[in-house]
Amino acid sequence: MFEIRDRPKIVEKALLIGAYFEPREKEEAASLLEELAELVTTLGIPIAESVLVYVRDSNRKYLTGSGKAAELIAHAKELGCDVIIFDNGLAPMQQRAWETDGSITVIDREEVILDIFAMRAQTSEAKLQVELARQKYALPRLARMWGHLDRQGGGGGAGSGGAARGEGETQIETDRRLARDRITALQRQITAVKQQRTTQRKERQRVPIPAAAIVGYTNAGKSTLLNLITGATVLAEDKLFATLDPTTRKVQLPDGQQMLLTDTVGFIRNLPHRLIESFKATLEEAALADFLIHVLDASQERVFQFYETTMGVLKELEAADKKMLVVLNKIDLIPEARRKEVAAHFDKPALVSLKTGEGMPALLERLSGMMRERTRRMKLRLPQSEFALMSLIHEQGKVISQDYDGNDILLDIIMPRRFESQLEPHLDPPLPARVPEAWETSGR
Repeated sequence: MFEIRDRPKIVEKALLIGAYFEPREKEEAASLLEELAELVTTLGIPIAESVLVYVRDSNRKYLTGSGKAAELIAHAKELGCDVIIFDNGLAPMQQRAWETDGSITVIDREEVILDIFAMRAQTSEAKLQVELARQKYALPRLARMWGHLDRQGGGGGAGSGGAARGEGETQIETDRRLARDRITALQRQITAVKQQRTTQRKERQRVPIPAAAIVGYTNAGKSTLLNLITGATVLAEDKLFATLDPTTRKVQLPDGQQMLLTDTVGFIRNLPHRLIESFKATLEEAALADFLIHVLDASQERVFQFYETTMGVLKELEAADKKMLVVLNKIDLIPEARRKEVAAHFDKPALVSLKTGEGMPALLERLSGMMRERTRRMKLRLPQSEFALMSLIHEQGKVISQDYDGNDILLDIIMPRRFESQLEPHLDPPLPARVPEAWETSGR
């Protein structure tokens, strides 16, 4: 059974290549190549050099021209590299052509991301999602891994060569069948996990609390924000894709309102589509949230592009139209003028430094404000026998004051609006009696 190899353990030095096909794409290609270097570094692979290549005419076999391919292979060997990593997506045929010509490992951006995801996955669900993506990536590349069988047979002549190829073809078909069976099994397991998550969500919604999902580009500070607000201990490293598993925590805001806050996997430019598909069970927390907290690294030169990348994925998840608070993080790294310039592109963003704590009180107030749109202040006269309602009030709302009048409890509270109908019969003073519709029309 074919498995993608554990790159960090078998490679010692890499040559990175970013190909672009229009002169106007050069700047973007250079930026993506820099991001690839971060991804490769996350895997612990040393980088010998990064090369940007302009391809005037794309070659079906090599992506670049054949002459440029030979030149780059020779350059990689001069540098002592044992792997070439393309920022572009390579077709299985192209990957095999480079490896056959250069006798060197060749991988692309997607395989690097898959390897990082495999390294980062912690829960059984994330591991299933990663394995599914890797199996789908590997399936069309099985022939590449059996290329050595084509060279078996040595001096046995044409007959031996044919026999060797037949052996390889038989093994490839066996592996393809095994891979398809494994993909089917993984999909069934993921469906079961998704159903379990749905059940857990329904349990939470029996006593519903408004839910917010933290989204954003990878390494923007999402996990750090969750930790600061909730006191959780989610891994918050200065690394790409430090968080793969969604983490949900209950938090009480300074004004007493409660909410569920979920951290989600970070997004990235050119995120392989198969990963979006594979991780929909994980990312659906964003799609089902009441509102989104979109964290951006304000110190990043391409902050606006990163914003669009995240919005593009949210659009695919049908979550882009949700109410959203943009949080501009790392403002301690930029001057005041730049802060204003970045903030001007968004609708009333919150400016914070999660490292220094600057702006956090204002951010919490903004979150409280978003919650207040979903709440109502109420004065109640509640019989002491209403234990269930008192429990609900303490679980879901904030008690501003509490007093007693005989057997009644006098309450001044803030509650989510979805509980209005349960509490309105106990309003003090009560709501005026509704005039019957027939009387309204007759003028009586």
